[in-house]
Amino acid sequence: MIKLNITNETSKLKAVVLGTAKSVGPIPKPEDCYDPKSLEHVLAGTYPKEQDMVQEMEEVAAVLKKYNVDVYRPEIIEDYNQIFSRDIAFVIDDKLVKANILPDREKEYLAIQHVLDLIGSENIIQLPEECHVEGGDVMPWNDYLFVGTYSGEDYPDFITARTNSAAVNELQKQFPDKIVKPFELRKSNTNAKENALHLDCCFQPIGKNKAILHKNGFLIEDEYNWLKNYFGEENIFEITKEEMYNMNSNVFSISEDVVISEVNFKRLNTWLRENGFTVEEVHYSEIAKQEGLLRCSTMPLIRE
Repeated sequence: MIKLNITNETSKLKAVVLGTAKSVGPIPKPEDCYDPKSLEHVLAGTYPKEQDMVQEMEEVAAVLKKYNVDVYRPEIIEDYNQIFSRDIAFVIDDKLVKANILPDREKEYLAIQHVLDLIGSENIIQLPEECHVEGGDVMPWNDYLFVGTYSGEDYPDFITARTNSAAVNELQKQFPDKIVKPFELRKSNTNAKENALHLDCCFQPIGKNKAILHKNGFLIEDEYNWLKNYFGEENIFEITKEEMYNMNSNVFSISEDVVISEVNFKRLNTWLRENGFTVEEVHYSEIAKQEGLLRCSTMPLIRE
């Protein structure tokens, strides 16, 4: 059995679900794209090839194994994208919350049934149907639960709006000991540089007290300022619009000292090393074309 334990983003990782790029299926049609960045690459003829993405994910698997992390992978579904395991579920404390994702992605959740069986149904929370939530928007940070959301009346018009107010309220109900802190994110169906698909596309805590942040990802400046004050300006690495577009905030912590990052994130990786982090660099630029990166494709189960 797996005894779940996730209280923050950076404690030493013991077990994780890593997605898979095997049998990812044909290039989607433009009208079937879920985000503006995938659409951009479909239209440009630069959509990533399966063999390249499989290779990138194997690099991550190798780094995880190097640090003695137990790595679980989904069952392969033929011709189906199963890269972003963070979308389908996430762990808070000792509970796994099933994300109410887009209906045609339900199969992805069933493909980790072998992991769910090890967790046991008493530790799995299914949110009410009206609660839309994805793991990229949910960040446990000790006493806090940071949640990216969009509460505008035009929520239904955005394929990129993934977590709604009903889900924020329900998470507060399910985890009464946490301070649930929502952040309104900037959404665009058509411009990837103006779209924060999830909270981890414009913010992520690292180490003990540091964070990567992108101001324009937040709709409300006061909410951005709250984070800036909470972590302290000297502990924040502010990324540019171009760096957000390339997913610089979507790295993944193996511990408070070790971060897996993309090899092309030169400015960020230099800053991390200057601040005492060990940076494990991997190639992930093909997967990034689908508006997701390292945090999106991992779902931690146990941290010390």
